[in-house]
This record gives sequence, C-alpha cells and structure tokens, in this order.
Amino acid sequence: MTDQIFESRVQSNVLQVRSPTTDWLSTGFDGGHHQADVAYNITVPAGWTETEITEYVDRRKADAGFDTAGPALLTGVDQRHARRAVLDPVEVIVTAGVSNPATLPPGSASETTADTATPFQPGTINIISGTTRALPDGALANLVAVVTEAKTATLLRLTGFSGTTSDAVIVGTDQTGEQAQFSGSSTPVGRAARGCVRDALTAALESRYETDAMPKSVDDADYGSATTVEATVSRL
Repeated sequence: MTDQIFESRVQSNVLQVRSPTTDWLSTGFDGGHHQADVAYNITVPAGWTETEITEYVDRRKADAGFDTAGPALLTGVDQRHARRAVLDPVEVIVTAGVSNPATLPPGSASETTADTATPFQPGTINIISGTTRALPDGALANLVAVVTEAKTATLLRLTGFSGTTSDAVIVGTDQTGEQAQFSGSSTPVGRAARGCVRDALTAALESRYETDAMPKSVDDADYGSATTVEATVSRL
C-alpha cells in the first residue's frame, strides 16, 4: 500500500490536512497560491448565510483547535463522508454532495432548473489533492484541470451531470520533493491524480448517499441548475 501523504485530523466538522513545505493552489473563496503546512475542508450548517467568510473560517478553525494558517474550502457535507485515495506520488481527499448539480446541455436546450424557492443547502464536491513531486507553477495549475476533468468524467458516469454549482479544488506540491516538469494525464502525477479522484469521489458519494437517494439528473435534485444560454460563434 502506498504511504499516505497527508496527516489528516477532523475536529468539530473541520478537516485539517497537514503536508509540510507545500505550495498550494486553491480555487476556493481564498483562492490563489498559498505556502502553508496545512489546508482545510470545513462543513457549514444547513441554511448557512455568513457573508464575512474569512472571519467565519477563522472562528471555525479556532473552535476546532486549529491555529495554523492555510487555504480552506467550504461544504454542506459532513466530514464523516470524506474519503481518501492514495497512489504513487499523489493523495486525494474528497467530500461529495450533489443536492445542487450543474450541467451543460447541448445548444438550443430548453430551460431546466430545479426549484430554488427553498433555502439554499449546498452539497458541493471539494477535492484536496497533494503530490510529493515538486511541480513548477504551470504544472501545478494544470493539475487543477486534471483533477477537475477526472471529477467530471466520474460524475457523468455516476449521475449524468458534470458538477455542482459550488465545487472547488485545492492542489498541493512539495517543493522539497523530486522534480516533475509536467502533470498531464499521461504523466506519473496526472495519471495517479486521475485514479485517486475517480476512486475517492466514488467512495465519497457512496458514503454520502448510503441511505439517501442520490439525484440522477438536475431535474431530480433540489437545487440544480442547467446552463442554457447560447454564445455567438464566429470565425476569427
């Protein structure tokens, strides 16, 4: 079995993943580059309406006994449903809920949205991925795309939609590790990341929907959204 990369702890529904000397790239609310020893995934309660997100996250971390700075993601999914997958130089941790799916139907599709009159209760697919390889900035940014593509392919196979309206990703690289120039899908890092995302996401969905029915389409979901606008296309 491949050794785990992250030291993970969950307290008060806050997940802290520790990976010293890591450069993180996040698409979350505090997105961008972070040099930090940790990253977080934080479960928010149903009906969550906080607008001062940074202050809220700091308070939740403090209440959970965590005082180390690092990027954070937010989710409506309980951390007991988090699942990890490890392969070669990559580890991935996923929480997955699909109460608010999003899809992209073909052009000229009719409007398709689920009922949004009730309070928003996000599901969200959050992915934290780290590698022991030292990646340059371009390869780290590309890893976001690799992880997202794997998430989309897995969801389309399992559910028929491509994501949710609030998905987010954090990827990390250990700059003290062995150098790797690229992270595409055929490289050791990209190949491992794709497999880890597929397997961790599948397991996370199985946990979250072990007793509840998982929506199979936007129409089945409580808070879904379909992108039906059409762009103007022309030659350059």
